[in-house]
Amino acid sequence: MSSSAAFTPPPTDLTRPTLTGSFGMAAGTHWLAAASAQSVLERGGNAFDAAVAGAFVLHAVEPHLNGPGGDLVGIVAPAGADPVVVNGQGPAPAGASIAHLRAEGLADVPGSGALAAAVPAAVEALLGLLEEHGSWELGDVLAPAIHYLEDGHPAGVQLCRTIATMREHFTDHWPDSAALWLADGRVPEPGDVVRNPTYAATLRALVAAGTDEDSRGARIRAARTEWRSGRVGRAMVAGAARPHRHSSGTDHAGVLALADLDADHVRLEEPVTLEFRGTTVHKAGFGSQGPVLLQCLAILDQLPDERLDPSTALGAHTVLEVLKLALADRDAYYGSGADPAVLAHLLTPAYAADRAALVGATASLEHRPGLVPGATPFAPPLRTPADVVVTGPPGPGQPTRPAAGVGEPTVGRHGETRGDTCHLDVVDAAGNLVALTPSGGWLQSSPTIPELGFCLGTRLQMTWLDEASPSALRPGARPRTTLSPTVLSRDGRPFAALGTPGGDQQDQWQLLYLLRLLVGGWSPQAAIDAPAFHTTAAVSSFWPRTWEPGGVVAEARLGAAVLAELRERGHVLTVAGDWTLGRISTVGRDPRSGWLFAAANPRGAQGYAAGR
Repeated sequence: MSSSAAFTPPPTDLTRPTLTGSFGMAAGTHWLAAASAQSVLERGGNAFDAAVAGAFVLHAVEPHLNGPGGDLVGIVAPAGADPVVVNGQGPAPAGASIAHLRAEGLADVPGSGALAAAVPAAVEALLGLLEEHGSWELGDVLAPAIHYLEDGHPAGVQLCRTIATMREHFTDHWPDSAALWLADGRVPEPGDVVRNPTYAATLRALVAAGTDEDSRGARIRAARTEWRSGRVGRAMVAGAARPHRHSSGTDHAGVLALADLDADHVRLEEPVTLEFRGTTVHKAGFGSQGPVLLQCLAILDQLPDERLDPSTALGAHTVLEVLKLALADRDAYYGSGADPAVLAHLLTPAYAADRAALVGATASLEHRPGLVPGATPFAPPLRTPADVVVTGPPGPGQPTRPAAGVGEPTVGRHGETRGDTCHLDVVDAAGNLVALTPSGGWLQSSPTIPELGFCLGTRLQMTWLDEASPSALRPGARPRTTLSPTVLSRDGRPFAALGTPGGDQQDQWQLLYLLRLLVGGWSPQAAIDAPAFHTTAAVSSFWPRTWEPGGVVAEARLGAAVLAELRERGHVLTVAGDWTLGRISTVGRDPRSGWLFAAANPRGAQGYAAGR
């Protein structure tokens, strides 16, 4: 891949190599998920079998970052076919309305508790992907996850920290969560073996539901029926209906009903795309934040290469300003209630040129959505963290300002637990590509359902209790999610899958990666290792929905001179630890050589790639 002469050369002291091979590759946010996916490839499964197996392992080993009660967005590219978005973001239940939450005395959708639960769709998305594109039996695919749930896995540092943060709340308000995560009343220490046999039994029940069926597809469909309307579905509804403490500091019951579950909520959608430097970037649509990345690339493509280098002060400043513009458009226009014509206008070259002209020499401290003909931008409340007084229990938002050296998830300045997300990529020898970003249903989202071993998610916190917003809470409407995997293609052929956890930062960190990869000509591992930064000058997608005018978080490795100049330009800078931001992973097939490749994030010593 050619590089721009105006770009910083790639580093030579990488944390690990970009893996190469010809058999198959897997990469993700936890080594056990990547290794489990690779083991499926080794035993004859394809990339879809492997990805689904690895995704269920993520439920077991990263329960503070995702769960079966949550959601999933994926992009898959079967060999020889165009990429397709797997939209596993469930809608709001029929009983979830602005009027109902207002009647409950709430001004916002809570960050924790079952009132914030969308219809769980992650498991159905995985089962549908397996039925459509996989080759293995469900029981074989679920075997690795069941193993780690029953026999246990070593608890990671972040898992233990999350449980420690929630300990008092579990004990005082969510006793079923305490029973699962506080063995003998004790917070696990890193390395302690953690088990969840109840969720293992739930997975075994899904397999058992199809025992009498005479085809693989029918057996998977029977598992989906068990999930929706069988014992599992009934237990989810009963769990939601039990009044419990929410992040508002008040007790409420959820509104999830069996009728909400008993429908097909997973959609296969055409990606939104943009051509950038000879590469087509495929993203999920405006029901996600994926087009933020495309908007940024479209704006940056109007500017000279020396302004696109994230390693320089000028480049970092430019990228931050462009991110703020695109994220302001996200806040104003994205969502299931948006006008498709308005959304299409956001990706036109003329609009990108208008937005590029707004990038000045100093940091903007304004929230600046663009003007689209015939549209009125929604103006979200601009509350700074200092404006918000948190009186209730911890609530699971997303990490935006990790403490030095901590990584994700974190605890926010008001004591709220910051949840996060997972990611997994797989490519096989046939060229099948899968990028999955599962999230939601974190163990800190809402009370554990004791019959099932997991809790419901809280994705509805991304909606507004304001009808003027295209992301308003509406019964049956999908909340605008932050989940944002990516597939790249060249000359009509998909060649890479990638993604990262990080909530509002997902497309910010991916932008840095793509600039270094596609403009700088860096290798995948070099682009992942490189110093990262992001803006917090966007309205958070997560409760309590704050923003920080001019806010920037940057790794110290960006360099003292670059950090100093960003401050001089007016950015309100927080310097994080050297290795704290971003958890990108990627796999693919080199379009020139045909060799497979994979790379993963070294931060937190948890993400790994595997393959040969």
